Amino acid sequence: MSLRYLFLDMNSYFAAVEQQIRPELRQRPVAVVPVLAETTCCIAASYEAKRFGIRTGTPVHAARRLCPGLHVVEANPHLYITMHKRLIRSVETCLPVQAVRSIDELVCQLTGDKQQPDVAVRLAGQVKAAIRRDLGEYLRCSIGLAPNQFLAKVAADMHKPDGLTLLRLQDLPDRLYALPLRDLPGVGPRMERRLRQSGIAEVRQLCQLSAQQLTRIWGSRQLGKVWWHQLRGDDLPEAPTRRHTVGHSHVLPPEQRNDADARAVLLRLVEKAAARLRYIQYCADTISVLIGFLQAPAWQGRMTLSSCQDTLTLIRAACLLWQRKPSGVPLHVGVVLSDLTASRNVARPLFEEDGRLLALSRVMDQVNQRYGAHAVYLAGMHSARGHAPTRIAFTQIPDLRLADA
Repeated sequence: MSLRYLFLDMNSYFAAVEQQIRPELRQRPVAVVPVLAETTCCIAASYEAKRFGIRTGTPVHAARRLCPGLHVVEANPHLYITMHKRLIRSVETCLPVQAVRSIDELVCQLTGDKQQPDVAVRLAGQVKAAIRRDLGEYLRCSIGLAPNQFLAKVAADMHKPDGLTLLRLQDLPDRLYALPLRDLPGVGPRMERRLRQSGIAEVRQLCQLSAQQLTRIWGSRQLGKVWWHQLRGDDLPEAPTRRHTVGHSHVLPPEQRNDADARAVLLRLVEKAAARLRYIQYCADTISVLIGFLQAPAWQGRMTLSSCQDTLTLIRAACLLWQRKPSGVPLHVGVVLSDLTASRNVARPLFEEDGRLLALSRVMDQVNQRYGAHAVYLAGMHSARGHAPTRIAFTQIPDLRLADA
């Protein structure tokens, strides 16, 4: 019984959700974009659009050239998050969800007789049927069954859309040989270049390396051992994770590409990042402000803080960094809070004013969560209160209880 994990990957998730709720988009090429602008990029494409060569990252103007009949749809993050939660509930009518890997990926552990291939395949079919029943016929998924999570994800990617693939111990490593290196999770452009520089151009060659050889290529003894074991189907315990940064960025529309509006948007981003920081119960020791310019190199400023999570202190720091920026037409702005420490490990504010600022921030959080985003906000972000809305990164799912953050 070598099958320990079921990995589920929703197919063209954002575009499929749009097609499910909007019948006029069904069986038509659809591209989902963060904003309705020709200068932005597609963040998802339906399978009808993919047949024209449109992919995630394709600029909208290029996508329209590839497919003149393309339907361009502005992303609806709250809808995708709501559907994601329905997906989890649907899958759990069949078996428990062990972990959510992204907005469109999750993993379940197989135990007992569920590890037997025929039972696992039947269970995967039940999961697919539950999703069709609870989410709709346009929400399809590919499922991988394998001895570890790494190979289960590889298996899920091997047949799309609506695929079901088994990778058993006795199939390894031969079933992997036909895959391109980039089909292995963790092998991106830079890693592929490093592998090729080491004479590794095929998965077959990668699988033949020793743990010591993999260690030299990855530059890490731990990673080298992990790769050696996971390619052979070994089920390794997951390493504990730790939050390292919280941040937001926003591309400015043409009418906001001036210092006054860009500064207001930056303050809005700082407010959102600070609210998230408190929500996940962390404090930041560093703030960075990033500004991209229309016809000049991007700029970044950093400042050290004293384990902070209140909005006003972070905004004051951002304003000081803003004063140091070079001149130019701003194209995008961003803020990153880093060097994070769990707030339970940070001493209470020493000075009374710091305590009041944190209490004020928490009250603002409560008001905005109860009455909606922008119920209360700082005056400096007034002109930007409707800008920089919630966006979804595939690997991070915003919590709808955190108002527009």
